[in-house]
Amino acid sequence: MPGQAGAGVNDFLYIEVSRLILDHKRIVLDLTDLHHMDSMGLGALIRLYVSTRSAGCDLELINLGKRIRQLLGITNLLSVFTVIGENGVKIT
Repeated sequence: MPGQAGAGVNDFLYIEVSRLILDHKRIVLDLTDLHHMDSMGLGALIRLYVSTRSAGCDLELINLGKRIRQLLGITNLLSVFTVIGENGVKIT
């Protein structure tokens, strides 16, 4: 189902982003169309965060919807990720 990060999307997301880590110092995930994320989706984001940090790469999130922002806030992960807004402006 579009707009969700769950079981079927996690491996695909991790594999695709992992391919970029070695060749890039900054990766931006645009979450514009993401409206729901389950625990497996959170796990995939954390796994990507750890992989990028270990490789000296920055992982940034852009265009967080209200529900995704709330979920990251409740789980205390909002402060872990660099969140940027429109035109690449960092949101603190």
